[in-house]
Amino acid sequence: MSVYQSEDPLLQVHNVTRYYGDRIGCSDVSFDLWPGEVLAIVGESGSGKTTLLNCLSTRLAPTAGAIEYRMRDGAMRNLYQLSEAERRLLMRTDWGFVHQNAADGLRMNVSAGANVGERLMAVGDRHYGKIREKADDWLGRVEIASDRIDDDPRSFSGGMRQRLQIARNLVTHPRLVFMDEPTGGLDVSVQARLLDLLRRLVADLGLSVIIVTHDLAVARLLSHRIMVMRHGNVIEAGLTDQVLDDPREPYTQLLVSSILQV
Repeated sequence: MSVYQSEDPLLQVHNVTRYYGDRIGCSDVSFDLWPGEVLAIVGESGSGKTTLLNCLSTRLAPTAGAIEYRMRDGAMRNLYQLSEAERRLLMRTDWGFVHQNAADGLRMNVSAGANVGERLMAVGDRHYGKIREKADDWLGRVEIASDRIDDDPRSFSGGMRQRLQIARNLVTHPRLVFMDEPTGGLDVSVQARLLDLLRRLVADLGLSVIIVTHDLAVARLLSHRIMVMRHGNVIEAGLTDQVLDDPREPYTQLLVSSILQV
C-alpha cells in the first residue's frame, strides 16, 4: 500500500462535532485524508467512532464543523453544501460504504450479479452483456464462483455476503471507501480471508479508506494511520505501527495490552 502525500488531500475535516441533545457523539475532530491512504478509527463501543464515520459519509449531519472533499475536477467542495442529488451521485460513483451487516448494503432479493450490475447501471452502463461480464469479473475478484452469479445473497454465507458487498461497492472504482466494522460478526478464519482480500484490493486499486473498528489487529493490518477515540474525542493519532507499538495515552495503552493478553 502506498500513500501519495505529494498530492493534495482528498478529504479535509475541520472541527467536526455532533451532539445528540445534550450528549456528545464526537467533538472537534480535524484531519486530512490523502489519496491512497487508509485511516483506522478505533475505540470501544460508545467512543464516537461510528458517529464520526456517519458524519464523514453524509449519513448524519454534524452539529458544527465542515467536511471538504476533492471532486474529480480538482475543486474542494463542502459536502454539506452539495445538493442532495450531488451527494447521491457521490455515493453511487466516487464513494463506497461497506456495512458490518452485509444485508444493509445489499439487495437481498435479487441475484449476486444484479447486486453488482445495479451499481454499474447507476453510473450509466446499459449494455446487459457488458454489465454481466463486469459483474462476473468482480465476483471472481472477491472469490465468488461464476456459477453463483444468478443466486441471491440469501443463499450465501456471511463471509460470501460481505465479499459480495465489497464487489458491489468497488465495481465503479470509487476513490474513497468507508468501512464500518467490515469483519465484525464473522468467524476468525473467515475474518482472516476477508482481511487478506481487502488488503489486496485496497493496494491494487489505490483506494483511500476510512475504516471504523474495535479490533486493533484489523487496524494494524489495513491502515497507514490510526485515530483512537474515547468519549467522542480523538485522544491519540499517528502512524499505525507507531501508535500501537508505543502508545502514549493510558487509554490506548490499555486497549493494546488487552489485545496482547487475549
